[in-house]
Amino acid sequence: MAKTGRVVVTHGQAFEVREYNVPDPAPGSILMRQELGGICGTDLHNWQKGIETPTLMGHENVGIIEALGAGVKTDYLGNPLHEGDRLVFHPRNGGMAYGFRGPDEPFSGGFADYIYLNDPQSCYIKSAKPAKVGVLAEPFTVGVHAVMRAGVQLGDTVIVQGSGAIGLMTLIAAKLAGAAHLIIIGGPPERLTLAQKLGAHVTIDIGQVRSVEERRALIMQETRGKGADVVFECAGFLPAFPEGLSYVREDGTFIEVGHFVDVGEVMVNPNQHFLRPNLRLEGIWGSRHHHFVRAVAVMESSDVPFADMVSHVLPLEQVADGFEALDGAYQLDGETVFKIAVGAAV
Repeated sequence: MAKTGRVVVTHGQAFEVREYNVPDPAPGSILMRQELGGICGTDLHNWQKGIETPTLMGHENVGIIEALGAGVKTDYLGNPLHEGDRLVFHPRNGGMAYGFRGPDEPFSGGFADYIYLNDPQSCYIKSAKPAKVGVLAEPFTVGVHAVMRAGVQLGDTVIVQGSGAIGLMTLIAAKLAGAAHLIIIGGPPERLTLAQKLGAHVTIDIGQVRSVEERRALIMQETRGKGADVVFECAGFLPAFPEGLSYVREDGTFIEVGHFVDVGEVMVNPNQHFLRPNLRLEGIWGSRHHHFVRAVAVMESSDVPFADMVSHVLPLEQVADGFEALDGAYQLDGETVFKIAVGAAV
């Protein structure tokens, strides 16, 4: 009898667990048994809008090699591979990314028992870190890309808007790049406590400091009235965009990170937001393999407590609970959620 595996199929805002036959890997491909799949903000925003066609979501993954197709000997960096090795992989390839395909390609998404790495341009790297670290490789790659694009320099003052996974990943990357004064704006309070553990010097709780004017006054106090060298918008909340622009010092840089999904438009003032501060504005779209290689190298060699970010691990059947928690009060089972992962690893 053929081996079967479970797959979460999303359509609209409904989740359905289906079973499919697990393929034997073709030459040049890998069958990976999933350990953890992170729920990304992109997954959440797409789900909030409603998934138009049945889709196998999930693109932040770590797992164990179940079987190697003929000819697969090494990972992207030339490290030898064997069944039982732990892998992380970059979701973006020559074709459509993993985690965004339909059920006609079973095991192409991260919320499943297995994932079939059959794209010949797949970038996968062997990892010695625990699964709770490996599942953050893709979101950390986004943070690394953002910081590289910004050109953060030694001694910079940096503001990160948003204390979700991407905000915290960007915070870590900025600190490692040499930022000397790190300010994070977000909430709930438990996330800001974690941000301090990860390197934030100042936290501003949007639940306590509710008006833009009050937050800007605090930012000016912390930056000697000048603003920050670099501001990263990682909240994915439209009003955060013009607010963040007002935090940039003259000749500073603003990097838009949080809006991977089109959630609408927002009003800005070209003179006040861009010309007067002589501001450099850039956005990043996901990441590339070279960003992933750098991010994984840092994670493998770093003593940063990445695993502390994974607050909840849910079985496949409870994936809806994870989305609903991230869509609501950031609470699950009476505890604040940081990063929610789906899978079997703990």
